[in-house]
Amino acid sequence: MMKKNLLRAGLLIALVPITFYTLAADANKEIHSTDAVYPAVGPYSQMVQAGDTYYLSGVIPLDISGSAIQGESIEEQTHKVLRYISAMLEAQGMTLANVVMSTVYMTDLAEFAAMNGVYGEYFSEQPPARATVGVAGLPRGVKIEVSVVASR
Repeated sequence: MMKKNLLRAGLLIALVPITFYTLAADANKEIHSTDAVYPAVGPYSQMVQAGDTYYLSGVIPLDISGSAIQGESIEEQTHKVLRYISAMLEAQGMTLANVVMSTVYMTDLAEFAAMNGVYGEYFSEQPPARATVGVAGLPRGVKIEVSVVASR
């Protein structure tokens, strides 16, 4: 009998933190979007805010309608992506200076120096932490995708 009561008490203690965490996370999550960028082309949000942190979904170089790739070279595509990210941040009252982490996905790491040259134009002072990952392919056959985390 005593073991049963202890087991019940243990389960109750184990469940309370999980429930609290889930409720706290859901209550703190806000979804944002802007017309300055193509609409989400799948089941994801352009931007999610949790407290003072903003998570921007990966951005690829599409036209404003989301129907065609913009730019042929890695430089052109990188400019397009970073302009979109700037517009997304501006819609939330922020700039690229608010970016604390970026992840760059590239289909050809041999083009890293060219991408990095353009990237450096946008993040010239106090650049964010960054990871660059070579991938086999990206949506729509683009050369680059960039996601960022920004904080107020």
